[in-house]
Amino acid sequence: MTKRLLILLLTCSCFSALPGCSSNETVVKREPAATTQAVRQVAAPEKPLKSEKVINALAAIVNNDLITFYDVQREAQLMINEKQKTATIDDKMRSQINKTALDTLIDKTLFKQKIKELNIKVSDDEVRQSIDDVKKQNNMTQEALVAALAAQGIPYDLYKAQLIEQLERLKLVSLEVRSNIHVSESEILAYYEANQIKYSEEDLFRARHIFFRTSETAPAEDIKRTMTSALLVLAEAKSGKDFIELAKKYSQDPAAQKDGGDMGSFKKGDMQSELENTISALKPGDISELVYTPLGLHIIKLEERSKGKLKPLDSVKNEIQETLYRKKSEERFTRWSSELRTKSSIEIKDLKGLI
Repeated sequence: MTKRLLILLLTCSCFSALPGCSSNETVVKREPAATTQAVRQVAAPEKPLKSEKVINALAAIVNNDLITFYDVQREAQLMINEKQKTATIDDKMRSQINKTALDTLIDKTLFKQKIKELNIKVSDDEVRQSIDDVKKQNNMTQEALVAALAAQGIPYDLYKAQLIEQLERLKLVSLEVRSNIHVSESEILAYYEANQIKYSEEDLFRARHIFFRTSETAPAEDIKRTMTSALLVLAEAKSGKDFIELAKKYSQDPAAQKDGGDMGSFKKGDMQSELENTISALKPGDISELVYTPLGLHIIKLEERSKGKLKPLDSVKNEIQETLYRKKSEERFTRWSSELRTKSSIEIKDLKGLI
């Protein structure tokens, strides 16, 4: 069991719980464990502070709560551990990560204070159900979960405490953000009318082709002979000769003798990419140049192109509502977080000791 398979219901940011939730209820909405962030090990900082004296020095004061340099570096190390997988961490980047970590801790502290102010609680049943979801998504027993956490140096009690904190944050967001969001019928209709292309079915095509069988592995003389024949027929088709009759006479598709090379009706994705790309660029009545596919050469005539029908509003209403709700959630959460900071007393100290 790897680190990434041990899943919490939420990321440390309350905001991550917002997308995809369209209920205004204040009860906890459990996200599928497989779609959320893995348990992160609480590791000791890899790069020690320059002086032991600054370990407990203040990085910030948030209302009456203190954030120490050590708190910031511990949070930053979690971010560094992730970034090191894809980038080299220099002092400049480390300094920026420290600032980001401090900003994250300020938000966490403000959330915790608000949770206490509103007396938000998480029941034992909610915690138990959340852990059951984690185990179910990862196909683990209780014993396997405890063992996997222990292998990462994470006591089960610490894991549970972190989960409780995250569930409390989700309840806070539900109360402060979701309860103030409403998507009206008129908004749904307006979005639907403004995005008709998005909610339309694919265009429908009807075409015919004349097929000449060959392959890259065929002898060079055979390929040359086939291409010459195809070019001669293409010239006839371009000159206005009856395409159906040309297909019946020259096409090596067995069915062409009966259907005149009829390819039927189809949407994008139904055909080979080489044929689809060519057909998509044609107008009704147009005849293509030679089209190469692994099976051979094709001459295509587009007979009809029908614009995709607009899907009924009822069939996409829930999708639109979810999209609008997510957008409003993001905007509302940003405003709420900003207001929370504005109303709070936040004093940030010098971070030089972290560099």
